[in-house]
Amino acid sequence: MSDFTVRTAEQLPALLKGFRKQAGLTQAAAALRLGITQQTLSAMERNAGKVGVDRLLHLLSILGVELVLRQAGESPAPSASSAIW
Repeated sequence: MSDFTVRTAEQLPALLKGFRKQAGLTQAAAALRLGITQQTLSAMERNAGKVGVDRLLHLLSILGVELVLRQAGESPAPSASSAIW
């Protein structure tokens, strides 16, 4: 998967939905693994900017996505297997 640079919260919903679908998970299946309802996960995907960091990191882990932070302007690490947020 490609790296993604996220600069605004408005970019997160589409990415979370895309990562979930790529992982082959329905909202119900992902919600069950996260310990929440499908409706709550749907709200998280729509309003990702308001999700707590702990819950967001847990969801990313379930989706097989890692969060990588780097200084603006730096080149990404050589590994192409991680997503840049």
